[in-house]
Amino acid sequence: MSDYRGLNRANWDDRAPLHADSGDYSLDSFRIDPSFLSHVVRFDLPRLGDVRGVDGVHLQCHIGTDTLSLARLGATMTGLDFSSASLAEARKLAEATATPIDFVEADVYDAVSVLGEARFDFVYTGIGALCWLPDIHRWAETVAGLLRHGGHLFMREYHPVLWSIDETRTDALTIGYPYFETTEPMVFDDGTTYVATESTVTNTTTNEWNHGLGEIVEALLQADLTLTQLVEHDSVPSNPLPGRMVCDEKFEWRLAEHPERLPLSYTLQARKA
Repeated sequence: MSDYRGLNRANWDDRAPLHADSGDYSLDSFRIDPSFLSHVVRFDLPRLGDVRGVDGVHLQCHIGTDTLSLARLGATMTGLDFSSASLAEARKLAEATATPIDFVEADVYDAVSVLGEARFDFVYTGIGALCWLPDIHRWAETVAGLLRHGGHLFMREYHPVLWSIDETRTDALTIGYPYFETTEPMVFDDGTTYVATESTVTNTTTNEWNHGLGEIVEALLQADLTLTQLVEHDSVPSNPLPGRMVCDEKFEWRLAEHPERLPLSYTLQARKA
């Protein structure tokens, strides 16, 4: 396997300032309005429940907008990411909003050794995180290792069916990428990113993996976590299929035609007994 961490870290270091400068992440709204929450966290408020007073960790937290949102809902949050540039932006935002958040630079697979075993009540992972990891079972073991007994995982992710769709085909929904986890990564060379920006990234090569929904659930079960919720959605907070999607007033994108044909994301919760 290639140095996927090095390749992906360089790409995310390039993306971080572009994302912070883009209106898509709404950093100005966070600074101006102390009640503002990210659209990703706001979408799942009916499922999230009361997080006041819990110790939480956000894995692969990027520039920290979801981490900050959870802190604003009352959780004591730690954010972990492998990109120093992303964490620099996250720390600046937390400081600008006077929000105490501990941001830690580390690979997600090293989270237990870096942060401590059974330290958290709540593990959160947000949209677009799992595709950067080669081994879903190792990820599930990491989640279980971080949680105290009775603690829970909360995640919203892109649906693996969506990730298998060939985005270059605009005439049909065509399976073009693996649905199941593969040993070798999918290799992409792309200078663009998913926010509105005229800039491009310098480190364009990334390594990515898909993980089937059953593989994710089975990995969590084998890590002794109990599934408590799984909800599939016909929308997602980005535009992964350009030219075929429309955005609603809540900044959720869905297929312009027959949105019932394709699951785009899901929310999953699991608890450590």
